[in-house]
Amino acid sequence: MRPLPSLPRAALALVWGLFGLAFGNIYRFRVQPEKTALPGLKAPIRVLQLSDFHYGTFIGPRMVGRWVDAALSQQADVIVITGDFLDSSLGLRPQGALLAQLSRLQAPLGVYAVFGNHDWTSLNTTATRARFARDLEAIGIGVINNGGLQLRDDLYLAGIDDWWFGTQDVAAMLEGYAGGALLLLSHNPDYLPHVPPQVTLTLCGHTHGGQVRVPLLGPIKRASLYGTQFLEGWVEAAAAQPNAAEHSRPASPPRVNRGYVTHGLGVTGLPFRLGVPAEMTVFEFGVEEGVGS
Repeated sequence: MRPLPSLPRAALALVWGLFGLAFGNIYRFRVQPEKTALPGLKAPIRVLQLSDFHYGTFIGPRMVGRWVDAALSQQADVIVITGDFLDSSLGLRPQGALLAQLSRLQAPLGVYAVFGNHDWTSLNTTATRARFARDLEAIGIGVINNGGLQLRDDLYLAGIDDWWFGTQDVAAMLEGYAGGALLLLSHNPDYLPHVPPQVTLTLCGHTHGGQVRVPLLGPIKRASLYGTQFLEGWVEAAAAQPNAAEHSRPASPPRVNRGYVTHGLGVTGLPFRLGVPAEMTVFEFGVEEGVGS
């Protein structure tokens, strides 16, 4: 049997090397620092965002434990989780082991979460979703799908249900709002054009930043009707405008909704990450210049 010519051998080695790197990357992650002023705040706050665990086939309790250790080391004032706790292959892993690890999360102002599309498809009945929400509440994670709470007199934290499978109840979400900055949790960034005007900033996950980026081809996973517009990091969306035919709704000047989309921590579909590091994001939200001075 003839040996492969050197060029094909090199190409094959490169491909296998990339596969090995992409597979290994699902067990590596970074802490991504972000710093910005949040209009409405009277004092700074440190917020840690976790997202997209996808606990199931590729992610087990040991990996979740590493994330929890890293999260606790950040000493955030509040921890938020923007959905997709579970993957569609949840049946291969007991939920109890996940909950045992997540029960270690704690922060002075609490730990809060919303559901994502995979939570809906993994827990595919109202009863199972309600039971999982109760299980999270029992370990100290407040589930705020279509809800919210006044964390401080200058900060309200709200959550909206999943854009693909849930039902969004904005009135319920804003019911307790008493003023200050309004931080919204929305798993899917495609909700950004529909965010109500009271919201200061929306934190999202869902996209995985593409999960795999192939040179010249770009991100493989997009999971958005807006292409790569809301793929990662700081994003902006023009607020959806009323239909011009609806005369009962006055036209308004275009409004821009601001958001942040994290890469998240887990993977789904294939056990690969390439060019898009898994991450948790720690925000240092400050006071706007001139406020309180």
